[in-house]
Amino acid sequence: MPKIDIAKSKNMDTMKLAISAVERKLQRIHLGGGQKKIEKQHSKGKMTARERIAALIDPETKFFEIGAFAAYGMYEEYGGCPAAGVVTGIGYVSGRQCMIVANDATVKAGAWFPMAGKKNLRAQEIAMENRLPIIYLVDSAGVFLPMQDEIFPDKEHFGRIFRNNARMSSMGIPQIAAIMGSCVAGGAYLPIMSDEALIVEGTGSIFLAGPYLVKAAIGETVDKETLGGAMTQSEISGVTDYKMPDDETCLKTIRDLVDKFGRFETAGFDRVEAKEPKKGADEILEIFPDLRTKPYKTVDLLKCIVDDSKLTQYKEGYGKTIICAYARIDGWSVGIVANNREVVKTKTGEMQFGGVIYSDSADKAARFVMNCNQKKIPLVFLHDVTGFMVGTRSEHGGIIKDGAKMVSAVSNSTVPKFTVVMGNSYGAGNYAMCGKAYDPRMIVAWPSAKIAVMGGAQAAKVLLQIQMSSKKAKGEEPTPEEEKELFEKIKGRYDEQTTAYYAASRLWVDAIIDPRETRRFISMGIEAANNAPVEKFNPGVIQT
Repeated sequence: MPKIDIAKSKNMDTMKLAISAVERKLQRIHLGGGQKKIEKQHSKGKMTARERIAALIDPETKFFEIGAFAAYGMYEEYGGCPAAGVVTGIGYVSGRQCMIVANDATVKAGAWFPMAGKKNLRAQEIAMENRLPIIYLVDSAGVFLPMQDEIFPDKEHFGRIFRNNARMSSMGIPQIAAIMGSCVAGGAYLPIMSDEALIVEGTGSIFLAGPYLVKAAIGETVDKETLGGAMTQSEISGVTDYKMPDDETCLKTIRDLVDKFGRFETAGFDRVEAKEPKKGADEILEIFPDLRTKPYKTVDLLKCIVDDSKLTQYKEGYGKTIICAYARIDGWSVGIVANNREVVKTKTGEMQFGGVIYSDSADKAARFVMNCNQKKIPLVFLHDVTGFMVGTRSEHGGIIKDGAKMVSAVSNSTVPKFTVVMGNSYGAGNYAMCGKAYDPRMIVAWPSAKIAVMGGAQAAKVLLQIQMSSKKAKGEEPTPEEEKELFEKIKGRYDEQTTAYYAASRLWVDAIIDPRETRRFISMGIEAANNAPVEKFNPGVIQT
């Protein structure tokens, strides 16, 4: 009888529980405004946003949802806003990868909350970076008026969406909009600034001002259909291009339109026939530890993701706390930059902590990133980093200079970058490893991800010292019990802000994924990126 590895079993159980928690939360999010609102949508002869997407994409293909956790735990004073009231993601339509944006009318009638605006802008950004056709399934009551100051006037607010419509048009990126419900006020510009617009009879309507506002503004009494229904906008104004009898026909027509699209020239990323990893995807769950403080062999984990479990390591014996390697993922050539979580020993006998970036590892990673740009190889960053090494020895050794070198190389990189936050992603380590601020084409997190300036315990100790000093300056002398209580309170609040859910709710990451889906995510991302030519790499000024 084979011996059971207790540590591996514990790791797997911990991760499976975390994955199950994600799935349970997603099931609730997928209900949108709830079963009663879904039934109300059906009673009007309308499909829900998710039903529309399922009918639009090719059978037997998967929809990669972006921002499912957007607004999670936010807007509770208004009853919440599941998925920010809009479903976005990449799906295959008539064999073509498309970005799909569908308003969820079961959530506050599809009204635009601040996070809805941010989510739509992220979808447009991905479409523009990768030259993906974008399909809008419009069904929205417009801006959520109680929060209009947070969605309407600023640079990255609602108006930016229409600016992006115009930019995508100039870039030759196809845009199709289907008016499948309400489309009012400023939101009316989105479908009409698209290349083609469809409207569904009986349920679709589009106008700058609805009947109530028209009555208030000019005293005219008019019904919705006469003002901006399908017949009006298709046969009188000519605002829309296709009048559709129902949702099903509308979605089928979109598929027919996409089927006729021409093709862009590709970026030319190298792909060969894929080979499955020799290590199974489930082994990821066994290798990745149940506690964030435990070391593990990152190389073993990578072998569960790459083709044939084969890695060609760059400078394998140097800068050991970062692994840089060439490999293939689902046939695509990639350059991998991953934090090594083993405690390693250098040639000089020095012990280096796993997950910490030292000068030598920063120097190695910077050179590797530049090499991948020279060879037009997409980059994959896998985070489990506690930050750069600190202390006298590191400062004297020029850690700031070497860290700046790595940050500069990542900043100026022009090949597509994909980021997976597996575990810790702390401080400047997040920046150097291509965090959200460094324009990864897409960034996802495992349920185990932690994103923050530093770990909860360290941050709580720092904040506690500051508060204790303040109290003592006022002549107060807290008891050990009070000090402990305050520490736990600070740590609890900080820990909550470092979770994958907190990051995903604010779109710091595009999705929380099952670690076993990492390979599929990267392959899909590179396929999308291959639609857009890569700019010539200019490394800028990098100190050596």
